[in-house]
Amino acid sequence: MSEQAILMDDPAQGETERGELDLLVWDAPNIDMTLSNVIGGRPTPASRPRFDAVARWLLAGAGDHEVEGCVFANVPPGGAVSMRGWIEAIRSFGYAVFARPKLGPDDDVDADMLTHIEARSETHHLRRLVVASGDGRNFLEPLEKLARDGVEVIVLSFAEVAGYAQESDALTFLDLEDVPGAFTQPLPRVRLDNLPVGGAWLPPTRSMRSLLEEIHD
Repeated sequence: MSEQAILMDDPAQGETERGELDLLVWDAPNIDMTLSNVIGGRPTPASRPRFDAVARWLLAGAGDHEVEGCVFANVPPGGAVSMRGWIEAIRSFGYAVFARPKLGPDDDVDADMLTHIEARSETHHLRRLVVASGDGRNFLEPLEKLARDGVEVIVLSFAEVAGYAQESDALTFLDLEDVPGAFTQPLPRVRLDNLPVGGAWLPPTRSMRSLLEEIHD
């Protein structure tokens, strides 16, 4: 990957040469939350996406164009020690990491992601933009605008939660599990867009008796 290393330069660089760029931005809090919802529980190391596989997929579609991968993460109070190894592993695959402290409910990274996309669109010609997030509320409008301006925009998420991308005529949706090697084993999920001919059971994600506990609370 050395000859085609993922860029981690400052947005101010490259103003004189607006080269074509394939950019990936990864919404770590959203992907982690939606993965938990999809599999009905806390993700394990085996059920978490492999960033090296995603990087290889990004590079495979970039050809000789410049590429950059950025992961945006929240660091909750007391979470620095537990997250340090994960962040360093991601950086070793060529990703830049933007880390924001999670001090309140409004400390999301969505605005930071959009700011970075805008900065890169000014310093480079965005050829392909990959946004790993299921958050249509914040991303649908700006992503569709970029697509109408000629950027190939791909939303990387899970079919169960990224309806905004699947219903859009301007965006391309790719299920994260369809990225080659992104997971070491199939996720424990039933995809409505890929059902077996004989049908499939979708188990409950919570106990029915938990409804009674809500009434008592």
